Amino acid sequence: MALLKRFVRALALLLLSPFLVASSALALMVTDLVSRRRLDESSAPAGPSAASIVIPNWNGKELLEKYLPSVIEATSGNPANEVIVVDNGSSDGSAEFLRATFASVKVVALPVNRGFGGGSNEGVAKAVNRVVVLLNSDMRVSPDFLAPLLEGFHDPAVFAVSCQIFFTDPDKPREETGLTQGWWQNGGLRVRHRIDPEIDDLFPCFYGGGGSCAFDRGKFLELGGFDALLEPFYLEDTDLGYQAWKRGWKVLYQPRSIVYHEHRGTIGKRFSEERIEAVLKKNYLLFTWKNIHEWRRLWGHFGFAWAGALWGVAFGDAPGRPNLASLWDAFLQLPQAVRSRSRARGLARISDTEAFLRPLGGYYRDRFASVEAAPRRPHVLFVSPYPICPPVHGGAVFMYQTLRELVALAEVHVVELLDEPGQEKANQELRQFCASAEWIVRPAGRPAGSGSLDPYAVREFAHPDVEWLIHRQIYRRQIDVLQVEYTPMAQYGGPYRRIVTALFEHDIYFQSIARGLRRTRRIVDRFKARVEYLRALRYELGTLPVWDQVQVCTEASRAYLLSFLPGLAGRLHAGLRAGIDTSRYECRLGGRQPLTMLFVGGFRHVPNRVAVDWFVESVLPLILERQPGAKLVVVGSDPPPAHVWAGSSDSLEILGYVEDLRGRLAEYALFVCPILSGSGVRVKLLEAFAAGIPVVSTRVGAEGLAQKDGEFCALADDAGTFAERILTLFENPQQARDMAARARAEVETNWDTAALTRKLVASYQLLVREKRAGGPAISPPDPV
Repeated sequence: MALLKRFVRALALLLLSPFLVASSALALMVTDLVSRRRLDESSAPAGPSAASIVIPNWNGKELLEKYLPSVIEATSGNPANEVIVVDNGSSDGSAEFLRATFASVKVVALPVNRGFGGGSNEGVAKAVNRVVVLLNSDMRVSPDFLAPLLEGFHDPAVFAVSCQIFFTDPDKPREETGLTQGWWQNGGLRVRHRIDPEIDDLFPCFYGGGGSCAFDRGKFLELGGFDALLEPFYLEDTDLGYQAWKRGWKVLYQPRSIVYHEHRGTIGKRFSEERIEAVLKKNYLLFTWKNIHEWRRLWGHFGFAWAGALWGVAFGDAPGRPNLASLWDAFLQLPQAVRSRSRARGLARISDTEAFLRPLGGYYRDRFASVEAAPRRPHVLFVSPYPICPPVHGGAVFMYQTLRELVALAEVHVVELLDEPGQEKANQELRQFCASAEWIVRPAGRPAGSGSLDPYAVREFAHPDVEWLIHRQIYRRQIDVLQVEYTPMAQYGGPYRRIVTALFEHDIYFQSIARGLRRTRRIVDRFKARVEYLRALRYELGTLPVWDQVQVCTEASRAYLLSFLPGLAGRLHAGLRAGIDTSRYECRLGGRQPLTMLFVGGFRHVPNRVAVDWFVESVLPLILERQPGAKLVVVGSDPPPAHVWAGSSDSLEILGYVEDLRGRLAEYALFVCPILSGSGVRVKLLEAFAAGIPVVSTRVGAEGLAQKDGEFCALADDAGTFAERILTLFENPQQARDMAARARAEVETNWDTAALTRKLVASYQLLVREKRAGGPAISPPDPV
């Protein structure tokens, strides 16, 4: 019945909706064909010392009486400051009250209510100072709020500087803070306010809130002020901020300028929530029609808008999603939107893509900051999707030992994702030897978007707070090199022009999936794996060319990727990252427990679980036929319960996680690596080689480390041969010791972390020099 009622009510608009969408798109197309770029440019002197405070008011006498004294007090220290109240035709005696009570305040009385935007525009036009501070009438300011705002305008390219906002009621959730963020998603603009106490000085933001922000008066007037298109309220300030970025100007947030807001002290009292939501839906559409000039975004916008409206008829309305009524309301303003679009196109100097990037801290530094051409000790931001401490898996060993060496050659800052709050204590260690370390605890549960083209592993690590933290650290820590670990984290790279980006592929994700397919038996599982393979192939081959440097574990991995991406040859490197600190491992070639085998690997990594299953079911019985006293010792975090391998319990010992593996590597007779899928270098093999324990591995497990059977380790790929290699080494201990000695020498020569990290930093320095000198590093164009 609910669906039927919605359908009947919306029938007329439902029939009209294709026409509304098509005609709106056509009108925007025609506008783009005939609009022309304006050539006038504004200029502004640096270093303002005074400001004009403009406060629009409509029937807010009580609010002015309560909050205006704080503004007068804050501006009293400089006679050049002025306070202007624009009265929008109030009927409560506001203008008379102001003239009688606050003689120093300039009152601009309008005969009718022109709304917040119209009143603000009138006040800015009447102001005499270069900097104009717009405040809501329900805003109380701190006594020292003005000076920090003016600091931002020492840069003549700054359009606006936003205050930090607190609510009058300290128990109320901070829905607005002044630290704004904007992005494009599902065919529309999305905005939010962030709370980030780590930001303690000027920082880029998407827009300055209209009722708590300072503006460059000349630039404000050049953009036309608040657009009447978006009346009666909301998104006028967002519109101005976005136009400023597209003009090539800057919008900043100043946390040291503090104001207190009684949220919706005026709008919320005079309009219903339903009316406010309707205006927001309409204005989000109009914002796009005016300001988004890249048609690849607009086609998506119209598709999502229409689909969202139809979805609302079928399943009900939802906040933030267009409905048929908002489409109709926006369509009624189409002529006005076309005029605003023509003007906005004429003012724009950069593209929409660039305008969405520049307010982010990392890109702001990249585009605007003064950077050293050839830093001797580069600032590196090291980003990991997994906890680094303690190093319980192979990738963590690579990262931890690289960081230990890297801090001697560079200033290193770390961002990592943790699985649970309990891991924070262990990772405090990073703060003892790195310049800084920050982390985010990943939300529990499966990621949304099962119908997405992005791989599951990418969606698993996709989180807006991670992106925000990376950009914040790039800006605040003055980063020269962004070093990102693991393929799924490649989503946090981008078109940096002066900051070097480096990605370490611990394994090639789509290759790992392809190898695992061979052992996947169930039809449903094979279908899911094939879909994930295609997603991974698309994602990985699409994202790798964005990076300045792609690091892989071995020459075999490099050759495999180059077969897909031959153009990546100059940026794809082996021999920079996959190594261990050999000095930490004592090479013990004798004195080991006979007939013992050691497996090491965390069981959250599926190939490790598959490997042990295969070994216990297929290899171990063959060994026990000839050596009944043989025993397999399993070390690794998150092991399955013992009953899983209950049939082999007499020959199997599960130790679980071991904090320091070196003692176990020195104890047992052989190390086994029965890995059947995955790619990259096995850290466990490097550690085994360094410790002098003889190794038996599959060729996949020893990929990049050993090609010839018996040179550095014994190699076998079927159960019978694998068992025979183990038995041969059990029965020929001298042969085992000689092979282990060759393996130790190989690791010392070619896989030592200290030597690799020196090469890594040298490559960073070369890339930074090239990129900042306009050399061969990527510097994408920015068409309008």
